Amino acid sequence: MTLQTPRKRFLWVWGLWLIAFYGVWAFLITADGALQAAIAHWPMALAMAVGSYAAGSTPMGGGTVGFPVLVLLFDMPATLGRDFSFAVQSIGMVSAAIFIMARRQPLAWAMLKGALAGGLIGTPIGIIFFAPLVPELWIKVIFAVLWGSFGVLHLYRINEISGNVGMTEFDEHWDHKTGFVLGLGASLLAVSVTGVGIDMVLYAALVLLCRADLKIAIPTSVVIMAAASVYGVLIKSITHSWQPGVYENWLAAAPVVALGAPLGVFIVERIGRKPILLIVAALCVGQFIWTCFAERQALGFMGIALAILALCFCLWVFERLRRWGRSLVLRVRKQERARRLPVGEGSAAAE
Repeated sequence: MTLQTPRKRFLWVWGLWLIAFYGVWAFLITADGALQAAIAHWPMALAMAVGSYAAGSTPMGGGTVGFPVLVLLFDMPATLGRDFSFAVQSIGMVSAAIFIMARRQPLAWAMLKGALAGGLIGTPIGIIFFAPLVPELWIKVIFAVLWGSFGVLHLYRINEISGNVGMTEFDEHWDHKTGFVLGLGASLLAVSVTGVGIDMVLYAALVLLCRADLKIAIPTSVVIMAAASVYGVLIKSITHSWQPGVYENWLAAAPVVALGAPLGVFIVERIGRKPILLIVAALCVGQFIWTCFAERQALGFMGIALAILALCFCLWVFERLRRWGRSLVLRVRKQERARRLPVGEGSAAAE
């Protein structure tokens, strides 16, 4: 199910990626007005210095910071925040994913492959048919609810989540099928609307259902978000549906996130994931409160109440996943104990 970490690493592959990226970026920045545009958008580069670090060290893509900075802080359209998430993660998350795989870190491959297959179907359908139907206000609220619930989950379950060791071995066919369903739903309903979400969904399944170690769950979430972001960029480019302003912000932030996200992967192994998760969880809850406050007139009392109910519903889903995971783990442990018993003792125990 997972890839065991061998001794040989291939960091030169990541080095080649950096050389290629910075070569392309240096070429793009020489175009008329490109350098001035990048300098003018320096606040986004500064914000993504923090966001990219969180993207590499937590199960949250760089868009988790880029979206609220553009939409809540700079008062830009939510569609711009979503498209920027795709664009910036296609560099930062990809750089982190290449770094992870070059170092041969363990990944939950069966569930990851299933989620990738589901995303291949759900992302284009969501971007082309579903996302255009979602109003700007709803995009903001959906983003706030998803990551607000994720933050609350970690604030009260952090000890349990960070205490997982290894990963419960279920049937690989089951893992693949589960990953496919999660990838399809998350890419269709979350990624296409907000630019993020499939990483959080897969991570939640790994830590709550499979009781996966954070050393497996977080790198797996980084890889799936990297793939989803590149796919999103491809679809947005084919359909010519980019929002104005994405490229200028990307020019400023891309050279920062190319190093920032892998740096997060590297440093978190030395300082531990729990402190970073707690900080980011608090920020996720904070952005939910900020969104409700900033949009209080548009939402009204009923809208804010519905947003809170939606957050509670997400928490209920997380808890159902946790209970389901607990029952699955107990079943696997019983099967393992039965296999270890001699034939005669196993028959007697069954009787």
